[in-house]
Amino acid sequence: MIERPEEALTVQELFRRQAARTPERQAVQLGDESLTYRQLDEKSDGLAARLRSKGAGSNTIVGILCDRSFEMLIGIYGILKTGGAYLPIPPTLPEARIRFMLEESGAILLLARKPYINPHLFGGEQLNLDDPELYLYTEDTATQEYHSSDLAYVIYTSGSTGTPKGVMIEHGSLTNRLNWMQAAYPIDENDTILHKTPFGFDVSVWELLWWGISGAKVCLLEPGYEKFPQTIIEAVSRYNITVIHFVPSMLNVFLKYVAGAGELDRLAALRFVFASGEALPPSSVQLFNELLNQRSRTRLINLYGPTEATIDVTYYDCPEEGPIQKVPIGKPITRTDILIVKQGHLQPDGEPGEICITGDNLARGYINRPELTSEVFVQGPTSRMYRTGDLGRKLPDGNIEYMGRLDHQVKINGQRIELGEIEAVIRQSHPGAECAVIFRPVSDIAADIVACIVSGEELSLAGLKAELKPFLPDYMLPSKLFQLDRMPLTANGKLDRAILAELAQYTTA
Repeated sequence: MIERPEEALTVQELFRRQAARTPERQAVQLGDESLTYRQLDEKSDGLAARLRSKGAGSNTIVGILCDRSFEMLIGIYGILKTGGAYLPIPPTLPEARIRFMLEESGAILLLARKPYINPHLFGGEQLNLDDPELYLYTEDTATQEYHSSDLAYVIYTSGSTGTPKGVMIEHGSLTNRLNWMQAAYPIDENDTILHKTPFGFDVSVWELLWWGISGAKVCLLEPGYEKFPQTIIEAVSRYNITVIHFVPSMLNVFLKYVAGAGELDRLAALRFVFASGEALPPSSVQLFNELLNQRSRTRLINLYGPTEATIDVTYYDCPEEGPIQKVPIGKPITRTDILIVKQGHLQPDGEPGEICITGDNLARGYINRPELTSEVFVQGPTSRMYRTGDLGRKLPDGNIEYMGRLDHQVKINGQRIELGEIEAVIRQSHPGAECAVIFRPVSDIAADIVACIVSGEELSLAGLKAELKPFLPDYMLPSKLFQLDRMPLTANGKLDRAILAELAQYTTA
């Protein structure tokens, strides 16, 4: 058999190599319990053998419905070891949304922890992740071949048409992203990553897999604790966390809490803090430097990238001193390029245009959405290109400056929301009604989603939220309702969102 180069190996092959080198090294920590590399390898092997016997294999999709736990991580590695792709499903999602994801993706099996097994969710077989027999190790003599073009995972994001869209990521894209991170910010057996991102969001992918190819360790923060700065401080101190991620809005909240808590010494282990999902304010960088960099030499790295391009495609090492005027999203990672395009033409340095991505990190496309895929994954000047819908420009030093959106997509705490999806679901509930949804930030970590509706019936916010809750996650539900007689229009007859935003600020509903 021809030995494949390491950069061509899949993440499960890289993990297996590491487990063979350091079988007794601690791999996963949750509270007072832990798993070694050997235990995780053997349990996920046992699960993979069971899944293969039920049809899982190359390019098949297996759903996994659970909270943050050992079972979640074993489940992910077990699915990957079949050659299949995992579809993460947070238990907090509405049942209708879960059913849609499982049906549209064509998932052949569903792994779920016992409280979440529900015959109404999925017509296929559901396997109980809390059943210890599921992981019994049996030697599987079948020759398992992996390919970099196989699917690794499918993650659903908000979609403007009223339903979420599933992004298909291949192994070659995933290993390119992880190998870049290990080369740029190397970690080893002395490092521990804190996994606190809900696994339905793609930042969780590097939190859950990077450590396993480098001999490091991951600590799983107990579900729900990611919202509280004090519990994060406790985890960093107790488990010697060296790597952590924050959405910028939550980083700001965390830093302000730390500044007043008087517990900076408990964060001394931190080496790398990564921020992504939103624009990083200069004020947060300066506060970070004052609290953590100047005291413990902790480094802050700003990352940027859409789900459609495998987590992140640019990076920027934040300056450690001096006044900071702006924080760019940085330069492209390995085997990736960023183009600034306007009306089909590349823009010179300094001129704004749409941020477009080419290279190895691009997704295969949207699952079962060929038309949508062809709209945003297009032929660029030299190769296949993903149109992000983000506005940016290239600075003289080669860094990219993010300048906002070209459409109505927004983010709340890093969670991507298509306002058009909320509008579409409202129209489905109220046929004939006119609807527009407005986004209004009210603080660093909070924003109002205002549903502006023209309808012949009197509506209430409580009633509207109850109608939408079966179809939308809680973070997408409107927090305000503004009912009006007619929509404001521009001179050419289009919806005037600027006027609507001004009017909507006066609603108290």
